[in-house]
Amino acid sequence: MAKKQKNLVIVESPAKARTLEKFLGPDFVVTASGGHIRDLPPKSLGVKIEDNFAPNYKIIKGKEKTVDDLKKAAAKAAVVYLAPDPDREGEAIAWHLKALLDKKTKVKRIEFHEITKDAVTSAVKHPRDIDMARVNAQQARRILDRLVGYKLSPLLWRKIRKGLSAGRVQSVTVRLICEREEEINKFNKEEYWDIIAQLATDQKIEFKAKLAAKGDELLGVRPADKGKVIISQTEADAILQALQGAAYKVAAVRKKEQTRYPSPPFITSTLQQEASRKLGYTARRTMSIAQKLYEGIDLAGEGRHGLITYMRTDSVRLAVEAETAVRQYINESFGANYLPAKPLQYKVKKQAQDAHEAIRPTSVLRHPDKIKDDLKPEEFKLYELIWKRFVACQMNPAVYDQTSVDISAADYIFRATGSIVKFDGFMKLYLESADEETNESAERILPALTENEILSLIKLNPEQHFTQPPPRYNEASLVKELEKRGIGRPSTYAPIISTIQDRGYVTKEGKALKPTEIGIITNGLLVKHFPRIMDIEFTAKMEDDLDEVADDEITWTKVLKNFYAPFAAALAEADVKMEKVKKEIATNELCPECGKPIIIRSGRYGDFMACSAYPNCKYTKDIAGEGGERQLEEICEKCGSKMGMKHGRYGAFLACSGYPKCKNIKSILKKIGTPCPQCGGEIVERRTRKHRIFYGCSNYPKCDYATWQRPGSGKEKA
Repeated sequence: MAKKQKNLVIVESPAKARTLEKFLGPDFVVTASGGHIRDLPPKSLGVKIEDNFAPNYKIIKGKEKTVDDLKKAAAKAAVVYLAPDPDREGEAIAWHLKALLDKKTKVKRIEFHEITKDAVTSAVKHPRDIDMARVNAQQARRILDRLVGYKLSPLLWRKIRKGLSAGRVQSVTVRLICEREEEINKFNKEEYWDIIAQLATDQKIEFKAKLAAKGDELLGVRPADKGKVIISQTEADAILQALQGAAYKVAAVRKKEQTRYPSPPFITSTLQQEASRKLGYTARRTMSIAQKLYEGIDLAGEGRHGLITYMRTDSVRLAVEAETAVRQYINESFGANYLPAKPLQYKVKKQAQDAHEAIRPTSVLRHPDKIKDDLKPEEFKLYELIWKRFVACQMNPAVYDQTSVDISAADYIFRATGSIVKFDGFMKLYLESADEETNESAERILPALTENEILSLIKLNPEQHFTQPPPRYNEASLVKELEKRGIGRPSTYAPIISTIQDRGYVTKEGKALKPTEIGIITNGLLVKHFPRIMDIEFTAKMEDDLDEVADDEITWTKVLKNFYAPFAAALAEADVKMEKVKKEIATNELCPECGKPIIIRSGRYGDFMACSAYPNCKYTKDIAGEGGERQLEEICEKCGSKMGMKHGRYGAFLACSGYPKCKNIKSILKKIGTPCPQCGGEIVERRTRKHRIFYGCSNYPKCDYATWQRPGSGKEKA
């Protein structure tokens, strides 16, 4: 009797494969491709522009054995089910896999949005063909990015600095950050004053009220407000003088019941924003943890389960079964008062693809506390965030009384506001970060006041303030801005933010994203010579075009043709007209080794000072200067030669001038004046290979203490 052939399921990751094996049973073999197996070649354009943009795909280096193993496994299978992630990129991976398998192999595409037994077995029962419209949308994106990167980057090498790169979406993102920096630099702060009255009732209950008007004229606190602004201490003192001896009386009391509704369930962008605000996670870290929760975690007594639905989505839609389950949970756990009469529905944004439902737990009964011991701390925190947001989004709104009190004094009106929560609703479980900030002031309790009530003045405080420039973007606010502008899609936010930092265009100061000098220079030249590519609305329009390709409303080659003709023309013109950035700047210093002038040079890893007689004289030093002269006086402990300043991918370092005979090097470590909590050594500032700053012990590797947060900030955690 012939041995029954098994079915083969190919997924992207081994973690997902292990979870699926549990659900599918003995008739299935599950294996992983390890992500993409084929792509455009890394060292050439790989696109035949003249042949309708035909791509020349190659097996990714290092994936040859994986491809061979997949082919052998497929040859033995009755049916091959391709099960990469349910998005355009996953569809493209499935298409590449099918192209490499034997033409006689029976291949089907399956798609599921949560890794649960019901979802997976249902997908196997309802396979489909590969969606070529989605594949073509992904191909178009990949080729667009390749054309911009491979055509524009060499121009930047010639005109600015070798090693630079450009990207269709990343360059526009850098533009946003540069424009915000320009706003900050141009901002002129303006002085304004508040006058705060500290008052008390007959029962000695104290509260504060802010000066709001004089007669019918409002006294605004910022130039943007209507009315007069108190702009100097002289004006503030004049008001204080006018208020001397004034009687304070309640002029009006207004109460209004207000309702606050819960936030929608998470989509990719809001998850990244909230994880940044609440947990301090980068977009990349958030998506990496979410991927693990989606693919499956081993749970004690249950085995392996996917804990959340697919995490790359722009839809707030929820499955009917999920709504039913969470409503039952709310009723049983919180009571009928917290359960709306019917499920709450949230509006999907106009530009959303709405291909998948919102991010939610696969089972609301899997309370975070029940599985805490099975999760790593970072996995637990993110899962808890997703679980609470999901449950809260289907709870009744909060109700509170908003109170506003006007207090008259001479010709002036002071105003006090506050609110009292009457019913906490969804706030019993979860508050979005912005709501938490609002809630502090919203719950300010005012005493019971009545009209014409006389109050006692305890103190009148003038407070000086200055208007503030717009803040720099952090990861949360940048993701929000990218989404609002229609730049990129859910799967691209995290890689965009990582790329612009990895390539040195943007750096982090605390949580703030700040453009580097080379980022500002590059952005300026790109905006000047490539206004179409750098146009934010044009970039958003390209996303709409790719959506139309995915919906089979326009061909992918037409999108490429429409883009490439004006791009090629702009590229040719820029090659002639783009000014070359001056790489050498004269200084008044002379080289201490040969007497020739010292100049400032631009290197791949930043600017530095060097002898103009290079390569005959290889003297260099750090342009920053702080501690630089002392370090340059150091002597190599191995051969006795002088140590010189060099620059590498991790920043400046000291190297023996006797190179190549002596290859001794030493790190330049910036001490921050804080002892190591583990061994008492010095804490120094270090950088990762992606230029991210962290803090570690100077006694490494003997002491391995390290933290992302600057010691002394109160946030560090080893």
